[in-house]
Amino acid sequence: MAKWDNMLSILWMLRSGRKLTAAQIADSLEISVRTVYRYIDALCASGVPVVAESGHDGGIRILESFQETPLFFNSIELKALVDAFKFAEGAGYPYTEELESALAKVENGLHEEQRQDLSRQASGLDVISPARPPSVVPLLRDLEQAEKDGRTVRIVYRKANAEQEDERVIDPYGLAYDRNEWYAVAFCHRSQAVRTFRVDRIVRLAQTEARFEKPERFSASAYFRDRSEREREADGPLTVIRIEGEQGALNAVCGHWHLRHYLTERTDREARFLLDVPTMNKYLPMYLMTFGTAIRIREPLELKRRIREMANGIAKQYEDDSD
Repeated sequence: MAKWDNMLSILWMLRSGRKLTAAQIADSLEISVRTVYRYIDALCASGVPVVAESGHDGGIRILESFQETPLFFNSIELKALVDAFKFAEGAGYPYTEELESALAKVENGLHEEQRQDLSRQASGLDVISPARPPSVVPLLRDLEQAEKDGRTVRIVYRKANAEQEDERVIDPYGLAYDRNEWYAVAFCHRSQAVRTFRVDRIVRLAQTEARFEKPERFSASAYFRDRSEREREADGPLTVIRIEGEQGALNAVCGHWHLRHYLTERTDREARFLLDVPTMNKYLPMYLMTFGTAIRIREPLELKRRIREMANGIAKQYEDDSD
Protein backbone atom coordinates (compact mmCIF):
# COMPACT_ATOMS: atom_id res chain seq x y z
CA MET A 1 0.00 0.00 0.00
CA ALA A 2 1.32 3.49 -0.87
CA LYS A 3 2.43 5.93 1.79
CA TRP A 4 -0.56 8.20 1.32
CA ASP A 5 -3.02 5.29 1.49
CA ASN A 6 -1.43 4.12 4.74
CA MET A 7 -1.62 7.60 6.22
CA LEU A 8 -5.30 7.87 5.37
CA SER A 9 -5.91 4.39 6.80
CA ILE A 10 -4.27 5.42 10.07
CA LEU A 11 -6.34 8.59 10.12
CA TRP A 12 -9.60 6.69 9.61
CA MET A 13 -8.64 4.19 12.33
CA LEU A 14 -7.92 6.98 14.81
CA ARG A 15 -11.11 8.88 13.93
CA SER A 16 -13.11 5.97 15.29
CA GLY A 17 -12.44 7.50 18.73
CA ARG A 18 -10.52 4.53 20.11
CA LYS A 19 -7.00 4.71 21.44
CA LEU A 20 -4.69 2.47 19.47
CA THR A 21 -1.12 1.46 20.09
CA ALA A 22 1.50 1.71 17.40
CA ALA A 23 1.76 -2.08 17.47
CA GLN A 24 -1.99 -2.48 16.81
CA ILE A 25 -1.83 -0.09 13.87
CA ALA A 26 1.28 -1.83 12.52
CA ASP A 27 -0.39 -5.26 12.71
CA SER A 28 -3.53 -3.99 10.97
CA LEU A 29 -1.63 -2.40 8.08
CA GLU A 30 1.14 -5.00 7.98
CA ILE A 31 3.88 -2.40 8.38
CA SER A 32 6.54 -1.85 11.03
CA VAL A 33 6.04 0.09 14.27
CA ARG A 34 8.81 2.42 13.17
CA THR A 35 6.91 3.18 9.95
CA VAL A 36 3.76 3.88 11.96
CA TYR A 37 5.59 6.53 13.99
CA ARG A 38 6.95 8.05 10.79
CA TYR A 39 3.42 8.32 9.37
CA ILE A 40 2.14 9.78 12.64
CA ASP A 41 4.82 12.48 12.42
CA ALA A 42 3.70 13.22 8.85
CA LEU A 43 0.06 13.52 9.98
CA CYS A 44 1.09 15.96 12.72
CA ALA A 45 3.05 18.01 10.15
CA SER A 46 -0.13 18.16 8.03
CA GLY A 47 -2.06 19.70 10.92
CA VAL A 48 -3.77 16.62 12.35
CA PRO A 49 -3.82 16.87 16.20
CA VAL A 50 -2.51 13.39 17.03
CA VAL A 51 -1.80 12.76 20.72
CA ALA A 52 0.32 9.88 22.08
CA GLU A 53 -0.38 8.98 25.71
CA SER A 54 1.87 6.69 27.71
CA GLY A 55 0.95 4.38 30.59
CA HIS A 56 -1.37 1.42 31.10
CA ASP A 57 -4.36 3.07 29.37
CA GLY A 58 -2.25 5.00 26.93
CA GLY A 59 -2.25 4.94 23.17
CA ILE A 60 -2.53 7.11 20.11
CA ARG A 61 -5.64 9.19 19.52
CA ILE A 62 -6.93 12.31 17.74
CA LEU A 63 -8.31 15.28 19.64
CA GLU A 64 -12.11 15.51 19.48
CA SER A 65 -11.85 19.06 18.13
CA PHE A 66 -10.48 17.71 14.86
CA GLN A 67 -13.23 17.77 12.20
CA GLU A 68 -11.71 17.70 8.73
CA THR A 69 -9.73 15.02 6.95
CA PRO A 70 -6.73 16.47 5.08
CA LEU A 71 -6.09 15.43 1.52
CA PHE A 72 -2.81 13.81 0.59
CA PHE A 73 -1.51 14.07 -2.95
CA ASN A 74 1.68 12.79 -4.47
CA SER A 75 3.73 15.14 -6.64
CA ILE A 76 2.25 13.97 -9.95
CA GLU A 77 -1.32 14.33 -8.65
CA LEU A 78 -0.55 17.88 -7.54
CA LYS A 79 1.00 18.66 -10.93
CA ALA A 80 -2.13 17.27 -12.64
CA LEU A 81 -4.34 19.62 -10.59
CA VAL A 82 -2.24 22.66 -11.52
CA ASP A 83 -2.12 21.64 -15.19
CA ALA A 84 -5.89 21.08 -15.20
CA PHE A 85 -6.33 24.62 -13.91
CA LYS A 86 -4.16 25.92 -16.78
CA PHE A 87 -6.29 24.11 -19.36
CA ALA A 88 -9.51 25.33 -17.74
CA GLU A 89 -8.20 28.89 -17.71
CA GLY A 90 -7.14 28.61 -21.35
CA ALA A 91 -10.56 27.31 -22.35
CA GLY A 92 -12.30 30.25 -20.69
CA TYR A 93 -13.92 28.02 -18.06
CA PRO A 94 -16.49 30.23 -16.29
CA TYR A 95 -15.47 29.20 -12.77
CA THR A 96 -11.72 29.75 -13.09
CA GLU A 97 -11.59 32.03 -10.04
CA GLU A 98 -13.31 29.43 -7.87
CA LEU A 99 -11.02 26.73 -9.22
CA GLU A 100 -7.99 28.88 -8.46
CA SER A 101 -9.27 29.45 -4.93
CA ALA A 102 -9.72 25.71 -4.40
CA LEU A 103 -6.23 25.06 -5.71
CA ALA A 104 -4.83 27.70 -3.35
CA LYS A 105 -6.44 25.88 -0.42
CA VAL A 106 -4.72 22.67 -1.49
CA GLU A 107 -1.38 24.45 -1.85
CA ASN A 108 -1.75 26.10 1.56
CA GLY A 109 -1.86 22.64 3.11
CA LEU A 110 1.53 21.70 1.66
CA HIS A 111 4.79 22.02 3.47
CA GLU A 112 7.62 24.05 1.94
CA GLU A 113 9.36 21.09 0.30
CA GLN A 114 6.12 20.06 -1.44
CA ARG A 115 5.52 23.62 -2.66
CA GLN A 116 8.97 23.79 -4.17
CA ASP A 117 8.53 20.39 -5.82
CA LEU A 118 5.15 21.46 -7.21
CA SER A 119 6.68 24.65 -8.62
CA ARG A 120 9.32 22.60 -10.45
CA GLN A 121 6.86 19.98 -11.68
CA ALA A 122 4.28 22.41 -13.02
CA SER A 123 6.57 25.00 -14.60
CA GLY A 124 7.05 23.18 -17.92
CA LEU A 125 3.50 23.40 -19.27
CA ASP A 126 1.66 26.48 -20.53
CA VAL A 127 -1.67 26.76 -22.33
CA ILE A 128 -1.96 29.54 -24.90
CA SER A 129 -5.57 30.64 -24.98
CA PRO A 130 -7.31 32.39 -27.88
CA ALA A 131 -8.54 35.96 -27.36
CA ARG A 132 -12.17 36.11 -26.22
CA PRO A 133 -14.56 38.97 -25.47
CA PRO A 134 -14.74 39.68 -21.72
CA SER A 135 -18.50 39.05 -21.88
CA VAL A 136 -18.07 35.31 -22.53
CA VAL A 137 -17.54 34.30 -18.87
CA PRO A 138 -20.70 35.97 -17.49
CA LEU A 139 -22.65 34.64 -20.48
CA LEU A 140 -21.48 31.11 -19.73
CA ARG A 141 -22.52 31.50 -16.11
CA ASP A 142 -25.94 32.89 -17.07
CA LEU A 143 -26.56 30.15 -19.63
CA GLU A 144 -25.57 27.42 -17.20
CA GLN A 145 -27.81 28.92 -14.50
CA ALA A 146 -30.70 29.13 -16.96
CA GLU A 147 -30.19 25.47 -17.86
CA LYS A 148 -30.18 24.49 -14.19
CA ASP A 149 -33.28 26.56 -13.38
CA GLY A 150 -35.14 25.58 -16.55
CA ARG A 151 -35.50 29.25 -17.45
CA THR A 152 -36.08 30.43 -21.04
CA VAL A 153 -33.82 33.31 -22.11
CA ARG A 154 -33.88 35.92 -24.85
CA ILE A 155 -30.62 36.53 -26.69
CA VAL A 156 -29.40 39.02 -29.27
CA TYR A 157 -27.19 37.05 -31.63
CA ARG A 158 -24.88 38.05 -34.46
CA LYS A 159 -23.94 35.37 -36.98
CA ALA A 160 -20.55 35.35 -38.66
CA ASN A 161 -20.32 38.05 -41.35
CA ALA A 162 -23.90 39.15 -40.65
CA GLU A 163 -24.63 42.85 -40.93
CA GLN A 164 -27.48 42.88 -38.45
CA GLU A 165 -28.09 41.35 -35.05
CA ASP A 166 -30.83 38.78 -34.62
CA GLU A 167 -33.08 38.19 -31.61
CA ARG A 168 -33.89 34.65 -30.51
CA VAL A 169 -35.78 33.06 -27.63
CA ILE A 170 -34.07 29.85 -26.53
CA ASP A 171 -34.19 27.13 -23.89
CA PRO A 172 -30.57 26.37 -22.95
CA TYR A 173 -30.04 22.60 -22.74
CA GLY A 174 -26.28 22.64 -22.12
CA LEU A 175 -22.85 24.02 -22.94
CA ALA A 176 -20.13 22.41 -25.05
CA TYR A 177 -16.49 23.35 -25.64
CA ASP A 178 -15.42 22.40 -29.14
CA ARG A 179 -12.50 23.52 -31.33
CA ASN A 180 -11.50 26.30 -28.90
CA GLU A 181 -15.01 27.74 -28.82
CA TRP A 182 -17.93 27.61 -26.37
CA TYR A 183 -21.35 26.68 -27.73
CA ALA A 184 -24.80 26.82 -26.18
CA VAL A 185 -26.97 23.91 -27.30
CA ALA A 186 -30.55 25.11 -27.00
CA PHE A 187 -34.08 24.72 -28.26
CA CYS A 188 -34.77 27.69 -30.54
CA HIS A 189 -38.42 28.85 -30.35
CA ARG A 190 -38.31 30.47 -33.79
CA SER A 191 -37.03 27.42 -35.66
CA GLN A 192 -38.75 24.97 -33.30
CA ALA A 193 -35.64 22.80 -33.23
CA VAL A 194 -32.45 22.31 -31.25
CA ARG A 195 -29.69 24.60 -32.49
CA THR A 196 -26.15 25.59 -31.49
CA PHE A 197 -25.12 29.18 -30.74
CA ARG A 198 -21.51 30.31 -30.38
CA VAL A 199 -21.40 32.06 -27.03
CA ASP A 200 -18.94 34.74 -28.16
CA ARG A 201 -21.51 35.81 -30.78
CA ILE A 202 -24.21 36.44 -28.18
CA VAL A 203 -24.41 40.22 -27.81
CA ARG A 204 -26.95 40.33 -24.97
CA LEU A 205 -28.86 37.88 -22.82
CA ALA A 206 -31.92 38.42 -20.65
CA GLN A 207 -34.03 36.04 -18.61
CA THR A 208 -37.74 35.64 -19.24
CA GLU A 209 -40.52 34.42 -16.99
CA ALA A 210 -41.07 31.34 -19.16
CA ARG A 211 -39.98 27.89 -17.99
CA PHE A 212 -38.98 24.74 -19.85
CA GLU A 213 -38.12 21.12 -19.16
CA LYS A 214 -34.94 19.78 -20.68
CA PRO A 215 -35.25 16.39 -22.42
CA GLU A 216 -34.29 13.59 -20.08
CA ARG A 217 -30.62 12.54 -20.33
CA PHE A 218 -29.85 15.22 -22.91
CA SER A 219 -26.14 15.41 -23.77
CA ALA A 220 -24.58 18.35 -25.61
CA SER A 221 -21.67 16.19 -26.81
CA ALA A 222 -24.09 13.53 -28.08
CA TYR A 223 -25.99 16.25 -29.95
CA PHE A 224 -22.80 17.34 -31.73
CA ARG A 225 -22.10 13.73 -32.76
CA ASP A 226 -25.68 13.22 -33.98
CA ARG A 227 -25.57 16.46 -35.96
CA SER A 228 -22.44 15.27 -37.72
CA GLU A 229 -24.16 12.00 -38.58
CA ARG A 230 -27.11 13.89 -40.04
CA GLU A 231 -24.76 15.82 -42.32
CA ARG A 232 -24.07 12.61 -44.22
CA GLU A 233 -25.68 12.46 -47.63
CA ALA A 234 -26.45 8.74 -47.52
CA ASP A 235 -26.02 5.61 -45.44
CA GLY A 236 -23.66 4.05 -47.96
CA PRO A 237 -21.72 2.72 -49.70
CA LEU A 238 -18.70 3.52 -47.55
CA THR A 239 -15.23 4.09 -48.93
CA VAL A 240 -11.77 4.41 -47.41
CA ILE A 241 -10.22 7.85 -47.88
CA ARG A 242 -6.44 7.90 -47.49
CA ILE A 243 -4.72 11.29 -47.29
CA GLU A 244 -0.98 11.85 -47.06
CA GLY A 245 0.59 15.16 -46.21
CA GLU A 246 2.43 17.52 -43.94
CA GLN A 247 1.67 17.15 -40.26
CA GLY A 248 0.13 20.59 -39.86
CA ALA A 249 -2.18 20.10 -42.82
CA LEU A 250 -3.19 16.65 -41.62
CA ASN A 251 -3.94 18.07 -38.18
CA ALA A 252 -6.32 20.55 -39.78
CA VAL A 253 -8.04 17.88 -41.89
CA CYS A 254 -8.38 15.50 -38.92
CA GLY A 255 -9.70 18.30 -36.72
CA HIS A 256 -12.42 19.34 -39.18
CA TRP A 257 -15.71 19.44 -37.28
CA HIS A 258 -17.31 16.88 -39.61
CA LEU A 259 -14.41 14.73 -40.85
CA ARG A 260 -13.01 14.01 -37.38
CA HIS A 261 -15.96 11.73 -36.65
CA TYR A 262 -14.91 9.44 -39.50
CA LEU A 263 -11.20 9.24 -38.75
CA THR A 264 -10.16 5.57 -38.42
CA GLU A 265 -6.36 5.74 -38.40
CA ARG A 266 -3.72 8.44 -38.07
CA THR A 267 0.08 8.47 -38.34
CA ASP A 268 2.56 11.33 -38.66
CA ARG A 269 2.27 11.30 -42.45
CA GLU A 270 -1.13 9.79 -43.22
CA ALA A 271 -4.78 9.82 -42.16
CA ARG A 272 -7.53 7.38 -43.07
CA PHE A 273 -11.26 8.03 -42.99
CA LEU A 274 -14.31 5.88 -43.65
CA LEU A 275 -17.10 7.91 -45.25
CA ASP A 276 -20.04 7.38 -47.57
CA VAL A 277 -19.42 8.14 -51.24
CA PRO A 278 -22.19 10.77 -51.77
CA THR A 279 -20.94 12.89 -48.84
CA MET A 280 -17.37 12.53 -50.07
CA ASN A 281 -18.25 13.68 -53.56
CA LYS A 282 -20.32 16.64 -52.38
CA TYR A 283 -18.08 18.16 -49.71
CA LEU A 284 -14.51 16.88 -49.89
CA PRO A 285 -13.15 17.97 -53.33
CA MET A 286 -13.63 21.69 -52.68
CA TYR A 287 -12.50 21.47 -49.05
CA LEU A 288 -9.37 19.44 -49.76
CA MET A 289 -8.46 21.73 -52.66
CA THR A 290 -7.84 24.51 -50.14
CA PHE A 291 -4.75 22.65 -48.84
CA GLY A 292 -2.99 22.84 -52.22
CA THR A 293 0.16 20.75 -52.34
CA ALA A 294 0.34 20.30 -48.55
CA ILE A 295 -1.69 17.09 -48.89
CA ARG A 296 -2.02 14.32 -51.45
CA ILE A 297 -4.99 11.99 -51.92
CA ARG A 298 -3.85 8.36 -52.11
CA GLU A 299 -7.28 6.81 -52.42
CA PRO A 300 -9.97 6.50 -53.61
CA LEU A 301 -9.39 7.13 -57.31
CA GLU A 302 -12.78 8.78 -57.66
CA LEU A 303 -11.84 11.53 -55.20
CA LYS A 304 -8.48 12.04 -56.90
CA ARG A 305 -10.22 12.34 -60.26
CA ARG A 306 -12.76 14.89 -59.00
CA ILE A 307 -10.05 17.09 -57.45
CA ARG A 308 -7.97 16.85 -60.64
CA GLU A 309 -10.96 17.89 -62.77
CA MET A 310 -11.66 20.81 -60.43
CA ALA A 311 -8.02 21.94 -60.53
CA ASN A 312 -7.92 21.66 -64.34
CA GLY A 313 -11.11 23.70 -64.58
CA ILE A 314 -9.63 26.48 -62.44
CA ALA A 315 -6.38 26.44 -64.48
CA LYS A 316 -8.32 26.58 -67.73
CA GLN A 317 -10.31 29.56 -66.55
CA TYR A 318 -7.09 31.58 -66.23
CA GLU A 319 -4.98 30.17 -69.07
CA ASP A 320 -6.17 32.77 -71.60
CA ASP A 321 -6.01 35.64 -69.11
CA SER A 322 -3.64 38.24 -70.61
CA ASP A 323 -3.39 40.34 -67.44
